[in-house]
Amino acid sequence: MSYKKTESYDIDITEKLQDKYHFILDKLGEDPKREGLLKTPERAAKAMQFLTQGYHIDPAEVLRSAMFKEEYSEMVIVKDIEVYSLCEHHILPFFGKAYVAYIPNGHIVGLSKIPRVVDVFARRLQVQERLTHEILHCIHDTLNPLGVAVVIEARHMCMMIRGVQKQNSVTTTSAFTGAFEHIQTRNEFLNLIGQRLS
Repeated sequence: MSYKKTESYDIDITEKLQDKYHFILDKLGEDPKREGLLKTPERAAKAMQFLTQGYHIDPAEVLRSAMFKEEYSEMVIVKDIEVYSLCEHHILPFFGKAYVAYIPNGHIVGLSKIPRVVDVFARRLQVQERLTHEILHCIHDTLNPLGVAVVIEARHMCMMIRGVQKQNSVTTTSAFTGAFEHIQTRNEFLNLIGQRLS
């Protein structure tokens, strides 16, 4: 029995991207007909579709699919959410961790939905600053909580392997709404995640 993958991709988009990657390889001085590169344009086309699949998913609908009425009104934090995205300036990866908190206001959301929302926005061409705000505003607008907090720490390959080539640099972004704009609540959140930040 032969090995067969079950992944599915848009055939038309795959073929068009495949042609572009074939062109790029040729212009870089490579031989796209070389054995090791024969399937590279197709693989790259599929990889790019996977890495940008967030364009086709509604993050608010992800949250709405698991909203529950609940009187709990203390801080809910989901920590160490892995983030993988592509920098829109160089189409190089950046990766790290997200820390997301909200204070419910009559509704809670299934805990797995918060990392899913992070993934939806991360699987687009991004800058870390906008990614942070998009996650924040989606949770704020959909759940209508008393407050939302988002912190992202990430390493950017565009800084590590090109440009300034600083391998140990880490970028931290944060955004807060509602109750988290008050220093006491914000500090509680930062203290709870602080021991995990590098």
